[in-house]
Amino acid sequence: MTKLSVNINKIATIRNARGGNTPDVVKAAVDIEGFGADGITVHPRPDERHIRYADVLSLKQVLTTEFNIEGNPVPKFMDLVLGVKPTQVTLVPDAPDALTSSAGWDTKKNFDELSDIVSTLKDAGIRTSIFVDPDPEMVAYAAKTGTDRVELYTEPYASAFTSDPEAAVAPFVKAATEAKRLGLQVNAGHDLSLVNLEFFLRKIPFVKEVSIGHQLICDALYLGLQETVARYKMIAQAAKP
Repeated sequence: MTKLSVNINKIATIRNARGGNTPDVVKAAVDIEGFGADGITVHPRPDERHIRYADVLSLKQVLTTEFNIEGNPVPKFMDLVLGVKPTQVTLVPDAPDALTSSAGWDTKKNFDELSDIVSTLKDAGIRTSIFVDPDPEMVAYAAKTGTDRVELYTEPYASAFTSDPEAAVAPFVKAATEAKRLGLQVNAGHDLSLVNLEFFLRKIPFVKEVSIGHQLICDALYLGLQETVARYKMIAQAAKP
């Protein structure tokens, strides 16, 4: 089945808006695991405007499911993940001032850099994933780096879903199929929701993991966190390879 990893950045954003430790990010992560999530995702940025580097260290001490750390592999980030050794590192090419991730890597242009980073992470025993657009060429160059997985950037799918689901998912099916052919496992993330997730996984049932944060936390405002995690998990469990 497809695993559900919950991105808790937005919980940290709420905490940071007022200072203090409410809501408690670490407790929320442990509760989310207890509600059935298969993993926790964080994306620490250099300005620490949501998840802080100290949060990552605290989370490592208590999490019992898969821990996925996303980010641009600048030296500070690499020092963090090599020290923490999470289950997975997802390499994302966002600029320091990016509001949110908005594009995948040009794996052809950045091939040498990515190859070196992937090698370093794998030598440390960390599973690696490269964030890419649904472009078979970018997937092919990602495979050549030695990465274990690619994560397909799904915001374009989510944006186009309501007008034409089949057209929206088509490039993702093509890219995921190419990844599978090349021996890569496939993750997906960004703006997947209770509305569009089931269709996506029905079309690409071999997705290993979906990382969902913003939409899940928005749903939790109405449904409650436990019920929301359960609903996303139910959709993910229904996907059969």
